Amino acid sequence: MSIAPIIQSVEVKASPARAFELFAGRIGSWWPGSTVGARKHADIVIEPKTGGRVYEIDGEGLETMWGTVLAWNPPGRLLIDWQLGEGWKYDERCHTDLDIAFEALPSGGTRVTLTHGRLEGFGAIAEDRAAQLRGGWPSKVAAFGEFTDAAVAAQH
Repeated sequence: MSIAPIIQSVEVKASPARAFELFAGRIGSWWPGSTVGARKHADIVIEPKTGGRVYEIDGEGLETMWGTVLAWNPPGRLLIDWQLGEGWKYDERCHTDLDIAFEALPSGGTRVTLTHGRLEGFGAIAEDRAAQLRGGWPSKVAAFGEFTDAAVAAQH
């Protein structure tokens, strides 16, 4: 079974380096809505290195894993082993890829493209999960775009 990857892009007014920094370093500030922990996240962390953890922290300091950084290549690419399986819970046996590319535009801005691939890694729930993600990633990517453009505007 092969499932087409989910691809979402947004153009932001930040340089690739700034867009990468805001995506990876401030994800807890722009990520909308619910997360996977028992309580709403207080922050989401992407440890800035290959092999780093991706996790959320709730208001009481409880950490809930999301996955692992497979490639940390600022300002051009971030690759995450997304390990959220059944019930949106961390599952060390579940492996899908979140590949985020940051491409400089002639305008001075950046095209940020998120590709969620290897969706077969969700196993028996792969088709259903892919359908859910096709409906969810657009709002997450749009939220990042709005956050980034507001951060750039606030600097001027």
